[in-house]
Amino acid sequence: MIFRRTERFLKAFRSLPTEIQTKLLKALKLFEKDQRHPSLHVRKMEGYKGIWEARVDLKYRFTFHYEKEAGGETYCVFRNVDNHDECLKNP
Repeated sequence: MIFRRTERFLKAFRSLPTEIQTKLLKALKLFEKDQRHPSLHVRKMEGYKGIWEARVDLKYRFTFHYEKEAGGETYCVFRNVDNHDECLKNP
């Protein structure tokens, strides 16, 4: 699977505290190896068709969705990372 990051995701990443950046990178590596790892608590977001969320820690989440290229390959797009409440408002 191919993984991509939106500009918004990258901007949000840069604004995170260093400790959370480190936790996010660890969570993303785990996600890229096993998207269903229990510690990530991956679930579909309510009210947003096709958007998923995963846990960085108890406070922070990242959001993503899946797309298919014309050739049929599926890729994952990381959309946003923020505290839980902000991710719910703007996934």
